[in-house]
Amino acid sequence: MAHIPLIEDRDTLDAEGQAAWDHVASSRGRIVGPYKAMLHSPELAKRVADLGTFIRFESVLPGTVRELAIISTARVLDCRFEWAAHSEIARQEGVREEAIQAIRARSADGLTEEEADIWAYANQLLAAHRSKPATIAALEARYGRRGVVELTGTIGYYSCIAAQLNGFDVEPWDGADDLSA
Repeated sequence: MAHIPLIEDRDTLDAEGQAAWDHVASSRGRIVGPYKAMLHSPELAKRVADLGTFIRFESVLPGTVRELAIISTARVLDCRFEWAAHSEIARQEGVREEAIQAIRARSADGLTEEEADIWAYANQLLAAHRSKPATIAALEARYGRRGVVELTGTIGYYSCIAAQLNGFDVEPWDGADDLSA
């Protein structure tokens, strides 16, 4: 059970909250997980949603790369809701099931070099708090400078989302691909 009440109904919000609900929903089609908590701060919800819109829908990164970064972030931070949502999206984007299961197991075994670099980078940033020059060089060679900056932004953004989800213990839905299972 979430540690704060999740906002499930637009009509329970004041005018500022309803405007934020509409703003967030306009890019996502609905209000889910982290935004059900963040809408207690309407301006925060809007600003985070705007960054998320760029990360999810406008970044130069291919969907497979973006989703590998997201599920890596979810795994490093043990974010159950984020994992549930994005393991599904990763599959839709064409991420190999072997890669999803390796990351679930916190392992680089069976990952391609590209997948292993993304997994390593998320671990470096989130667990060791520093990247390695060789990792940055490999990522920049593969995605360009803009790509590696946007990859870093993706990991940072989903760390923010994980903080909201983990901080308020927002649970994945029944039947989701749950990390705790």
